[in-house]
Amino acid sequence: MPRKGKKNPDRPLVIENDQVVSLYFDARGVQSTMFRHDPYALALGYTRTMMGFLLLRPSPSRVSMIGLGGGSLAKYCYRHLPDTTITAVEINPDVIALRDRFHVPRDDGRFTVVCVDGAQYVAVPNHRPDVLLVDGFNADGLPARLGSSRFYEACRRRLSDEGVLVANLVTDEPDFHRYLRSLWEVFAGAVALAPSEGSEHNVTVFAWKGAGGLPAFTAMLDRAHALQARYAVNLHATAKRIEYGKRFNWSRYGQTG
Repeated sequence: MPRKGKKNPDRPLVIENDQVVSLYFDARGVQSTMFRHDPYALALGYTRTMMGFLLLRPSPSRVSMIGLGGGSLAKYCYRHLPDTTITAVEINPDVIALRDRFHVPRDDGRFTVVCVDGAQYVAVPNHRPDVLLVDGFNADGLPARLGSSRFYEACRRRLSDEGVLVANLVTDEPDFHRYLRSLWEVFAGAVALAPSEGSEHNVTVFAWKGAGGLPAFTAMLDRAHALQARYAVNLHATAKRIEYGKRFNWSRYGQTG
């Protein structure tokens, strides 16, 4: 709880103009942006890269996401994955209170927004998403509890047998390499990186369960071609970003990539 007389650092601020509506916690960086002319579009490049999970799991039955923000990923999945049940988890009630302003859909039979700590959410045994998106930043960056080994272990347990974890990380955070090390260890090396579109510092991390592993580059390109008519994101570009990420030097963690 903030001290008396101090501003709440996690109270969201909405800044808008004729083209966009954006969510901030402070002046250091935008948390979410919505185009006025197309509220369901993915305006920020890193969110488009996170949708690269379609190259691994093109038809998920359940998608859960930790961090609602302006609802960009939640809205996109709701519109473009009509057969998927979606749960968006957000710890900050002030953020959820802005859902109408950002055109986040009302709760219904396949879409729900819940106000709870994401670390607590993944600890509940009955959650079995095929895809789990983690983008739970606050004014200070990624909370340590959402980058710990314990958290990633809980995520892996709760994923379905062929499930995929997709995490948005920022390379200039002091604990970035610790988060990567934890992901590598928890998922036993079943991890791929992709530099996020339109961002110098954002990296999208894909980690998966099951024996399927990461598809070959040619297979991802074929899948991107097959899916391009259904999704307004450039999955070809994301496949190339994932392929580029194979150059990451995992040996710094005593591992080989």
